[in-house]
Amino acid sequence: MTQSTGLGTRPRSFLGEVHDAVTPRAALLVLGVIALMLLFIASYVGALHHPKLRDAAFGVVAPPPAAERTVTTLKQLPGSPLDPRTVKDEATARQQILNREADGALIVDPRGTEDTLLVASGAGSALSNSLNSLLREVEHAERRTVRTVDVAPASPDDFDGLTSFYLVVGWCVGGYLCASILAISAGAKPANPRRAVIRIGAMALTGVLGGLGGAVIVGPILGALPGSVAALWGLGALTTFGVGVATLALEGLFDIVGIGLAILLVVIAGNPSAGGAFPAPMLPPFWAAIGPALPPGAGTWTARSIAYFNGNAVTGPLLVLSAWALAGSVVTLLTALPRRERRPA
Repeated sequence: MTQSTGLGTRPRSFLGEVHDAVTPRAALLVLGVIALMLLFIASYVGALHHPKLRDAAFGVVAPPPAAERTVTTLKQLPGSPLDPRTVKDEATARQQILNREADGALIVDPRGTEDTLLVASGAGSALSNSLNSLLREVEHAERRTVRTVDVAPASPDDFDGLTSFYLVVGWCVGGYLCASILAISAGAKPANPRRAVIRIGAMALTGVLGGLGGAVIVGPILGALPGSVAALWGLGALTTFGVGVATLALEGLFDIVGIGLAILLVVIAGNPSAGGAFPAPMLPPFWAAIGPALPPGAGTWTARSIAYFNGNAVTGPLLVLSAWALAGSVVTLLTALPRRERRPA
């Protein structure tokens, strides 16, 4: 581009071109993207670079004197990897694991030197493997041996128990991408309540179709995840819809920046804290604390419960997902209400 002067035209300076090409709003958005990029790196590396057991719920079955001694020994392990408590018998220990109230249990044999470790790889192979390694070290120090029994084994086609996590991540991605497309194509904020209802309806349809597709893919088609297809379908519909309307709400409140905030919550904070690669007892305290309150964590827990734990312990996570869906729908409708304009005096 040239600039006209009295003596003719001369090329504009490079800084002048930059000033015209990059608006302040665009510059702020680029800075926001850089911030999200760095937060992504910090969150994933911070959560996953050094997994170790912390306060894993653990049962001990043994005669009273041996039980107290074993619990004391386990409580005094460096780093507090276990939160041990006595359990009256093996049947109760198994039931607690299946109810997802405990991550594992040790059955002490008072008449021999071989004990039994109960684990559940369906809750994540990384967790069961860590418990196995830790208890073998403890038992070796006591000159005892241990055999491991998996009471809720992951499917052979579900490597490291990660299918549930990938399935839920796919549903979450579908939710915020669909909401982002609606914002880009028709404006971040609905023009009126009717348009808001249409957007919410579009997200509901996306959830129903995406939930069914995901459940069929991981179940009948690939055989990667056992469990009820109908239950997984319902979970997928709720997860996709909840993330989608939450993104719509953020877009209505913060315009296009709302898409970045949705990515911050769901991808940057939610995925590494979901318990996918490493379940909650292996995550640092911050990520272990926020994971259950975010859609990826609530969805992953529920999917694993459906697949391997007879649908146990899903009320809390389903309430979390429902809260996201309800709050997102209400805020989306509120942001579409017409605002009263001030009249000049």
